[in-house]
Amino acid sequence: MASVHAFDVLGDPVRRRILELLAAGEQPSGAVSEVIREEFGISQPAVSQHLRVLRESGFAVVRAEGTRRLYAVQAEPLREVDAWLDRFRGFWEQRLDALGTELARGRRERREQERGEAR
Repeated sequence: MASVHAFDVLGDPVRRRILELLAAGEQPSGAVSEVIREEFGISQPAVSQHLRVLRESGFAVVRAEGTRRLYAVQAEPLREVDAWLDRFRGFWEQRLDALGTELARGRRERREQERGEAR
């Protein structure tokens, strides 16, 4: 799957929320539908459409258990997204490293100041 296509799928907040629900483990479609209908105010057929998009794009798998349909996250497309994002990680990691350095410097200066005031 092309990464751009993955972002088209993940660009929808309903589908992202469904994936969040499925990240906790396999879920019956009825339970997913109930949460999504409550949170987003959409119909059950609309939720089913989002589940279908996730299934057809490879982000979710479904298995039948009697009359229930159980959905689970499929990891491979998420790995592809992660690999695509990897080339950008350096941007925020550099900033986080710099922030950590600044925080440590501030703590050190406060300790030195407190020691100076205590004398």
